[in-house]
Amino acid sequence: MSEIKKIHMGPAKCAVDLGDGSERGEYVNQDYILNKLGRPHRAVSLMYCYYPLDETWPARARNAFKDKEITFQWDYPYDDYFTYKGGIGGTTDDEPFTCMRDVRRHGQDVILTMTIDPNVTDEHLEQIGKELSTFGRMQLRINHEATGNWFSFTKRATYQQVADFYIHAREVIKKFAPNVQTILCIGGVEHPEKGGEIEMEKEFADAVRATDIWSVDKYMALHWGWPFDVADEGGNSFGRSKVADTYNLTKLSEKRYRELCGGVKKPMVMSEFNADGDVTGPYEQAEMVKEFCDMLKNDKDQGWFNGFTFYQFRDRGRLGLEIEDPNNADCGIEQPVMQTYKEIIHDEYFYPEMKSEGDAQFPVKLRWGGSEDAEGIEIPLHFEKNPTFCEITFEDEDADLNLMMEINGKWFYKAPHAKTIDFMSAFFEKPLESEADMTLKIFAPPASGENVNDGSEDWMLNTYSTITKMPNIRIRFAPILK
Repeated sequence: MSEIKKIHMGPAKCAVDLGDGSERGEYVNQDYILNKLGRPHRAVSLMYCYYPLDETWPARARNAFKDKEITFQWDYPYDDYFTYKGGIGGTTDDEPFTCMRDVRRHGQDVILTMTIDPNVTDEHLEQIGKELSTFGRMQLRINHEATGNWFSFTKRATYQQVADFYIHAREVIKKFAPNVQTILCIGGVEHPEKGGEIEMEKEFADAVRATDIWSVDKYMALHWGWPFDVADEGGNSFGRSKVADTYNLTKLSEKRYRELCGGVKKPMVMSEFNADGDVTGPYEQAEMVKEFCDMLKNDKDQGWFNGFTFYQFRDRGRLGLEIEDPNNADCGIEQPVMQTYKEIIHDEYFYPEMKSEGDAQFPVKLRWGGSEDAEGIEIPLHFEKNPTFCEITFEDEDADLNLMMEINGKWFYKAPHAKTIDFMSAFFEKPLESEADMTLKIFAPPASGENVNDGSEDWMLNTYSTITKMPNIRIRFAPILK
């Protein structure tokens, strides 16, 4: 147990991100999600809006306009997302910052979706940049689904103005937060028989060239009339596609984006992905998600697709791994897609790459650059058989560390106030059938969830922690008899 090694965590062949909270569901804390799914995600997607010029701001639309007759989710004067409490005159002690800190403490990057009034001044964008500068290698999705007509920003500006605003907003924000990468989410190729152009190509071509990351949102089935009607035979507020059609349109979109950039490759992601159980039912939902992921794995043309965000963890409708319990919003009802999704994210193809990088010794310094670039340690462990007790305890000098740890394929979080972590749940679903050697992997995301400006050149991208000595790892193979 003394031969510890340095280890580097890098990107998976295909990243998996998770939506957590939106107009359809509340934010679920990362401890609960980690315990349910057994591993952290590359990133967690949070959805907010910013319309600070409106008289009712920052009240959420459903509260500000509760007396307004609504027959469609996006009929409010501004989008019914959680409201971004930062900005000019705002605070970083509220959402989304409290959620962003929770996400990063648990070894995940942040994807922040923001619908923004295209009429805000540069001072608003500058303030947003300053507020995001401490959150490491995060991604910002500005005015997503921009070629649609449902979000409020498309009703306040022309599509050309929306595209120009995207380019300008990213430039201003990145001056103050160069750590942030921006995602352009538009319609992509929808009608290949009409020449293979993306939706509104004339208006958005420059935005495609300017952005850091390309994206489309693809629901293989969706009930867009939710929650105002029921998806049933003869209705017209829902639809579904073949999995292969969804896959091929996504691939054609990436191809066209590349052509518009003169062959330059940028990361291609699907920022919202699922099949709506309102349309498919719970069993076909799981089957369609698996079929799409199998197509990704089996595609001989690898490298064109970089990741997807499953929308979402808990949903008031049927777009979640859990359905929100109508009797208690704090409870979720697991759906069949949960187990399917767990199998997908634990598959090697969707799992972060781990590389040993030589010997290490205590005290050892760990670097956290993000979920796709982190330096930790691995401790070799020998198991005679399936354990009865397996736990780790940190001495006082290391007790305040913030850690993510993995053993036997299951990840555990250690908050700064915790000294002992029980690893036995790693052996409940995957019990050892015989003697085995494995490693305990340890990484150290920032305890506050933010990077601290300590004057170093890399402070926006990296944080550092030191483990001073070997923790006490207690492994026993029989119950205590007396």
